[in-house]
Amino acid sequence: SYKSRFDSIDAVSNTLGKIPECPVQQRFKWSVHMTEQTQELVHKYSENGITTLTLSQPEKKNSLSMAMLEALSKELEIIASDSETRVVVLAAHGNVFCAGHDLREVREQFDSHEFQLALFNQCSKVMQQIVNLPRPVIARVAGVATAAGCQLVASCDLAVAADTARFATPGVNIGLFCSTPMVALSRNVSRKHAMEMLLTGEMIGAVKAERIGLVNQIVDEQHLDEMVYKLARTIADKSGHTLKIGKEAFYRQLEMPLEDAYEYTSKVMADNMMANDAQEGICAFLEKRKPEWQDS
Repeated sequence: SYKSRFDSIDAVSNTLGKIPECPVQQRFKWSVHMTEQTQELVHKYSENGITTLTLSQPEKKNSLSMAMLEALSKELEIIASDSETRVVVLAAHGNVFCAGHDLREVREQFDSHEFQLALFNQCSKVMQQIVNLPRPVIARVAGVATAAGCQLVASCDLAVAADTARFATPGVNIGLFCSTPMVALSRNVSRKHAMEMLLTGEMIGAVKAERIGLVNQIVDEQHLDEMVYKLARTIADKSGHTLKIGKEAFYRQLEMPLEDAYEYTSKVMADNMMANDAQEGICAFLEKRKPEWQDS
């Protein structure tokens, strides 16, 4: 039966190694955003230009339910217009980073094509918000990231994972191909590696995830926060205006033919040169001093 199949998936998930609770939550006092059901879904903390968003429903393996997606979308909308944020870190509480969509929620709506379409459209919206966000986004991955959770990691600009982290697009195992996760995955790893993950549904470890380009770095879990926030601070020290220009140009030129990409980026660089921060940065370099960014 469908029920026994989904219950068995949960049983397998529960056998995955126990990973210590996210150290991030021990370091910060969080501002909490509540849904109508008073569930704490996304925690936000901002300091020194770095905003951390933490998926906070570990009892449901931080699954991307409609409510979780809407909460995450709302936070990304706020950050998009927040001039104080230079870098975003996406983290998760518990021993699972994100297990994909909430299969119990999906099962309850088996007869509603309208709901299923709305769910996948909302998920696609969130992934595009991350890509289009005028701030770099770093995934801090401890634990397991599967299906749409793996998609979430792939959608981030950068990803740092604990050496215990694992990744999979296992939809094929339950008769539901990971078609939307495929979009992000295939844009970050080679076709052969993406197809292997999608067709087998098998879990890969952090070492292979780094080797195929799904994550940038892997570190001992005890040093995960140190590495993530070192990277975040390095980026946050740059001009926010320049980071915005660069991220947008990076993704736009990827889809262009070579000649068009060079034409487009030549104009981007010429426009960038007119910015206050570019002129300040060049002068500071020549004068051997630290630049004073105006974010303009």
